[in-house]
Amino acid sequence: MIEDDILHRVTLLGMLKKEPDESLDDVMEMLIETGMYEKPEAKKVFADLRASGHIVGEGLSFIGVDAAKKAEQEFKQ
Repeated sequence: MIEDDILHRVTLLGMLKKEPDESLDDVMEMLIETGMYEKPEAKKVFADLRASGHIVGEGLSFIGVDAAKKAEQEFKQ
């Protein structure tokens, strides 16, 4: 399940926290620069999130926002 994987959760959280002028590619590049994953893995994570309905167009869907907020709460603990 998407919400069980740390890479997916961190990616969702990064998208939730992105600035309005940042694109999904900007978020991907920022996460790659942190060393979280390499570009091929990043593309797979984003593809997984699109396929699962967490990403729609250039943003998070309702379920994507919900999952990102749950991840945020988890990481705050």
